[in-house]
Amino acid sequence: MSVTRLFDILELFKSQYADKTDVFAKHTENEWITYSAKEYVDLSRYFALGLVALGLERGDKIATISQNRPEWNFVDMGMALAGVVHIPIYPTLSVSDQVYILNHSEAKYLVVSDRMLLQKVKPALDKVQNLKDVYIMDELEGENYWMDVVELGKENEEKHKEKLEEIQASVKENDLLTLIYTSGTTGDPKGVMLSHKNILSNAMTTAQILPLDHNDRVLSFLPLCHVYERMMIYNYQLNGVSVYYVENLGRIGEFIKEVKPHAFNTVPRLIEKVYDSIVSKGKNLTGIKRMIFFWTLGLAHKFELHGKRSWWYEYKRKIADKLVYSKWREGLGGNIKLMVSGGSALQVRLAQVFWGANIPVYEGYGLTETSPVISVNDPREITRVQLGTVGPVLEGTEVKIAADGEILCKGPGIMMGYFKDEAQTKEVIDEDGWFHTGDIGVLVDNLYLKITDRKKEMFKTSSGKYIAPQVIENILKESNLIESAMVVGENEKFASALISPNLNYLHYYASKHKLNFRDNVELIRIPQVIKRVEEEVKKTNKKLGQTEQIKRFRLVCDEWSPAGGELSPTLKLRRAVIYKKYDHILKEIYAVG
Repeated sequence: MSVTRLFDILELFKSQYADKTDVFAKHTENEWITYSAKEYVDLSRYFALGLVALGLERGDKIATISQNRPEWNFVDMGMALAGVVHIPIYPTLSVSDQVYILNHSEAKYLVVSDRMLLQKVKPALDKVQNLKDVYIMDELEGENYWMDVVELGKENEEKHKEKLEEIQASVKENDLLTLIYTSGTTGDPKGVMLSHKNILSNAMTTAQILPLDHNDRVLSFLPLCHVYERMMIYNYQLNGVSVYYVENLGRIGEFIKEVKPHAFNTVPRLIEKVYDSIVSKGKNLTGIKRMIFFWTLGLAHKFELHGKRSWWYEYKRKIADKLVYSKWREGLGGNIKLMVSGGSALQVRLAQVFWGANIPVYEGYGLTETSPVISVNDPREITRVQLGTVGPVLEGTEVKIAADGEILCKGPGIMMGYFKDEAQTKEVIDEDGWFHTGDIGVLVDNLYLKITDRKKEMFKTSSGKYIAPQVIENILKESNLIESAMVVGENEKFASALISPNLNYLHYYASKHKLNFRDNVELIRIPQVIKRVEEEVKKTNKKLGQTEQIKRFRLVCDEWSPAGGELSPTLKLRRAVIYKKYDHILKEIYAVG
């Protein structure tokens, strides 16, 4: 059947997956609550009828602030059926940003998932001009319940059925489906306008790439308000894959063991944490078990694709798999076919380790403005996978590298533009229709796209030499001691770095070497700790040119995060925030000599 508008997915479910009983699932208390294909279709349709009964017209806007849960899908699809534009908002954004988005988008209603998020945003809602009411996905006394809209739809089905059918018939593939606000690193969020065609073209193309079907289960824990996870949820629906949602990130490990997923989407930071957890358990071993563990870890680090592995290496890897790697896979549920990584650059050493352990990680690349995938390593054919790159360009998408190295692209996923901001739209989409990504990259072997840096983040030293900070930061983060790093030095004589260390690792190191400290402030000032981090910086410098080498660094005692403001919701460095927060340290770095 033809799928050209988002809600056409519902017809697909009715015709192909009618008997499916776990389309979506959520964990409540001590059990998984599942929703069938029929429930999915019915709840979405009745919610749409309820919106019509509330008086919403085609093109009106509703915002959601929600954790990952099945209700998000019913509300999302119901809006699409009613021709209403969905504005998903990050739960982790500041209240001021949330209020800005609600006002800028002209949202008429807000749907919030739970009491905590309601309490966070409710005191500021009197600053929102067009908002008529708020609904909650959890049933709370004294608050509007989202199922009230569903019941309103049921009660008024005969009255509004014809109007809903008229709306659906009038919706075209190039009509606005959603406004997704990108947090950016500075300034107010920008509203990215995406059509049905934008997102569906991406979902349908990637659905052909992913080796999953209606017999498979995935775990979803990346934010649904982010275009990456959201598009992948549509991808799963097209293939009938079951989606099990995780609201509490602290219980991911427990849920992985329960659900035994066949795949999940992730970001490099979470892969790093899985790796750190594996290494930490290895360090707690003793004797022959410890020796075997680190032998197998070293073997995985040497993994190479494309026939570069000798028969002797493969023989040793089979032994390592029986002894250790199989236990890693068991820790991921025992069924894992693949992980898909996006959002930022994945360290090659981590990709090698997981591939070496027969846990393939496929890295991809894209932006909200491109719906999002531009390129991805392709599970269908090993020759279309290259570690250290973001894979071949997606079918139907064109990419070219500009004279200054910027990646430009065209295709069905390119956004309609920025909401209420024609000037910004013209800045990023040129007269020939090429979208300027702001990323610097190259095509390796004329096939694999490789991202080297952000155009705006590159800077010149006082000697006129360009430095690409992200490249250096990624190399620094290959160290177990370094959690995050920001390279600085614009208009200065040399490059330096602010380093947020892996505090758990430093605590272990201090305990092992009997170093006493009261808190993290004292810990990062211990000369032996500084010297140990300096060794890692020197290792990085050996991989860099003279101009790029880190001449000075300073440790900070904070773990950078979205909550602290140092990272965006997609875990990218907010450089302006970090510059401001550590201005005194930066001045001190360059004040000396």
